Amino acid sequence: MNAVIFCGIPASGKSSFYENRFLQTHIEICLDKLLTRTREEQLFRSCIDAKRSFVIDNLNITAADRMRYIRPAKASGFKVIGYFFESTVQDSLKRNRLREGRKRIPDKAIHVIARKLEFPSLVEGYDELWFVKLNGRGSFTVGALNERYF
Repeated sequence: MNAVIFCGIPASGKSSFYENRFLQTHIEICLDKLLTRTREEQLFRSCIDAKRSFVIDNLNITAADRMRYIRPAKASGFKVIGYFFESTVQDSLKRNRLREGRKRIPDKAIHVIARKLEFPSLVEGYDELWFVKLNGRGSFTVGALNERYF
């Protein structure tokens, strides 16, 4: 059982990576799609109770954001795996401009979120921590993330 937690600014490739890597094997828990924290919490609890592997496909930019998932997952015996999505603000802004409708967010929001970003650390309780870089055309580079990365 895996609890996979994504961390990254908007338009850094999180949802694309989910579709590419986890769609067939893990339940997606995405606040943008579920629309309310109540629905998100219900799906999260259902996955925990059923011992189903899942991916938290949210920004999770602070350690406190991530702890809401890490603690209960660890307590229930899940292996907790983190993926940090490496992206510059400029690259995220470019990708965001290609989005349509509700998926596109104001440029200012990307800047604000990037300033609040707290880089993930193994100290938070992860069993594994990885970085992901979107290479374009839907391909990704993935590597081990260690404390020296930053």
